[in-house]
Amino acid sequence: MLDPSSFIKESIEEIKKTIKDEKAIIALSGGVDSSVASVLVSKAIGENLTAVFVDHGLLREGEADYVQNTFHDRLNLKYIDASSEFLGKLQGVEDPEEKRKIIGEVFIRVFEREAEKVGAKFLVQGTIAPDWIESQGNIKSHHNVALPHGMVLELVEPIRELYKDEVRIVGAEIGLPTEMVNRQPYPGPGLAVRVAGELTEDKIRICRQANAIVEEEVQKEGLDKTLWQYFAVLTNTKVTGVKGDIRDYGYLVVLRMVESLDAMTADVPELPWNMVKTISRRITAEIPEVTHVSLSVSDKPPSTIELA
Repeated sequence: MLDPSSFIKESIEEIKKTIKDEKAIIALSGGVDSSVASVLVSKAIGENLTAVFVDHGLLREGEADYVQNTFHDRLNLKYIDASSEFLGKLQGVEDPEEKRKIIGEVFIRVFEREAEKVGAKFLVQGTIAPDWIESQGNIKSHHNVALPHGMVLELVEPIRELYKDEVRIVGAEIGLPTEMVNRQPYPGPGLAVRVAGELTEDKIRICRQANAIVEEEVQKEGLDKTLWQYFAVLTNTKVTGVKGDIRDYGYLVVLRMVESLDAMTADVPELPWNMVKTISRRITAEIPEVTHVSLSVSDKPPSTIELA
């Protein structure tokens, strides 16, 4: 059983011994993992940590304002709007893995520029146990990371032995807002992997609106406290519909809602049908480009939580 108070105290002491008086930098996404890691390290080294929040133009509705309002007085926070840089590189790209690769490369370039500006020696990451269990196995807590232009940073991962439910417990203990502690996970590439096919401003807008509707209705139903993730995917499929008395031809949106403890497995629970119908009605009524809404009912495994 995790003792959050002891974990926080021991982590802060370990971080102080490791980083000492050097500068560190972390990419703050607004998710609970990077948020908890940021606050832990900030408690240990204060202004010597720079938390960088990069807006890649693929965020949820209101996300940039939410993160800045939550952390402006908690962290040495730097906001960077790099949306034009990201979206420019993604123009014409359809394959989701290629999107992920491009976003990762652009992010590293943006992040490296900021690391050089602050003279960082350490890179803090919000890695947690499922991250390395599902990828490459148990790696060392501290090892060197070489950024593309040769800058070498020492890696610090203060919560890498924790699972998501434990991270949330620690987040509550260090005083993060309840809404932040219980936020659903959000993919690093953002809406890029929830928009099938080529990204356009219109498709990003449609997906962002649909996601906002899903989040609003799930929260009204109180299911945000039990669901692991709940979101909408804009497919590249167009289907015939009727708007008023007129034939229409618009997009198909897929709803995805799952329960999980640590993302290693996930189940689609029985959902309130009235809520699902309300989401469908709202999306098709409020987003003119959408004519059909469907519900994904596949568990993990064999499916993954995200559709792309």
